[in-house]
Amino acid sequence: MEELELLCFEIIANVGNARSLYIEAIRAAKTGDFEKAELLIKEGEESFELGHKAHANLIVKEANGEPVKVGVLLLHAEDQLMSAEGFKIIANEFIDLYKKLEDK
Repeated sequence: MEELELLCFEIIANVGNARSLYIEAIRAAKTGDFEKAELLIKEGEESFELGHKAHANLIVKEANGEPVKVGVLLLHAEDQLMSAEGFKIIANEFIDLYKKLEDK
């Protein structure tokens, strides 16, 4: 497998895991387990960071003049990265909302 493909799969695996953890965090908050929700968000951020670093490696390669072949796999990796980032924002909003609802 080529280096580009490996980096793409590294992005996909890590940010996919992050997205799943963000969804689990929402579910934990929904049941009132805010401590677990915060831990899941933290775990998700760690996993997301691994995917983001792999993505940054691609940007550095291109910035250094190495051509990066854009194909469906890279597009999918980028899509998953952005999707996970959006889920993190939504998860944090839901957690805040569930906390407010519990206070009332």
